[in-house]
Amino acid sequence: MKNGSSDVAKAAIRLAISTRNEEKAILDELHKNNYKAAAVDIGGDLLSSIPKIIERTLVVSKKTGIIKDYHVHEGAVAGAIMEAITQVNPKAMGFNFGGKIGIARYEEHISVCLFISIGLLHLNDLAIGLGHRSIPNLGD
Repeated sequence: MKNGSSDVAKAAIRLAISTRNEEKAILDELHKNNYKAAAVDIGGDLLSSIPKIIERTLVVSKKTGIIKDYHVHEGAVAGAIMEAITQVNPKAMGFNFGGKIGIARYEEHISVCLFISIGLLHLNDLAIGLGHRSIPNLGD
């Protein structure tokens, strides 16, 4: 497993698109390769859910040790998830959605992937967004 920015992005994508059963195996593999990673489910109306999406991403990132309680780390994660939201927003605005956020970090590289299913009666659409940031290792 390589460890550049594109590899970290691939890890976040794999987590976001995985089932809960697949997620455990992916996390185990990533942790064996010195990645820090996590995933969290999300859903609701996109526009009104943006603060909750950012909050859940930050909480799971801190809780699992992906980032520390430093404003530089928090800003990087918040910026990455906002980038991902911006990418899915044109398809999902005004609709309900359900999905998952995958977060992966290796050294200074951190990627956040948002994978969602957008409800249109029984015709669901899909969207994926990805944000990447570089953050310093501040004693972690």
